[in-house]
Amino acid sequence: MPHQPSIRTRGFLFDMDGTLVDSTAVVEAIWTGFAREHGLDAQEILGFSHGRQTADTLARFLPRLDPAERARIERDLAEQEFARTEGIAEIPGAAALLSALREAGAPVAMVTSASRDLALARMRLASVPVPDVVIAAEDATRSKPAPDGYLRAAGLLGVPADACTVFEDAEAGLRAGLASRAAVVVVGGHVSATTEGLTRIPDYTSLTVSAGEGAFSLNA
Repeated sequence: MPHQPSIRTRGFLFDMDGTLVDSTAVVEAIWTGFAREHGLDAQEILGFSHGRQTADTLARFLPRLDPAERARIERDLAEQEFARTEGIAEIPGAAALLSALREAGAPVAMVTSASRDLALARMRLASVPVPDVVIAAEDATRSKPAPDGYLRAAGLLGVPADACTVFEDAEAGLRAGLASRAAVVVVGGHVSATTEGLTRIPDYTSLTVSAGEGAFSLNA
């Protein structure tokens, strides 16, 4: 992994699953079970669903469901997401970084495709502090890869989106960040045409926070 570069920004916009909290085991187990139940390809579903709202995944893979059945499946998946907590943990260094950013007075928001209740539950399980601004699935008019969530979060922070930095791990979220005109940092190992030329970090363990001249820096 190459040396982590310095990141300078006026506002911080973090995704949750895969970016602040490692929920991979739960997500893969739930969607693999869903694929088996409905005779679908699990890897194709996992490739699409990461970073997206459940409703979008159902619309993509079961487009002809009647509304009542769609609602039932969404409820069942939501119940599984709350009930299954095995493997939920912080992305290394996330808790310390968010604590340091809060101490420094940095504007920080979390923008997630999960529901607010699920996002807060996973953050608590992982012992990661919750930013003051949280944009969840129910708060954005359009879900990732649309930029709505990130634009709304930047507005609530009082920082122009193009002066913020988005931290994301999934294709849909990375595209949402770029569409918002924020700088974008890839967290973890996702590689695609979208990630070409973007700053990348494996996690947050070696980052320190400094402030000056109206901006904040993360330095390796």
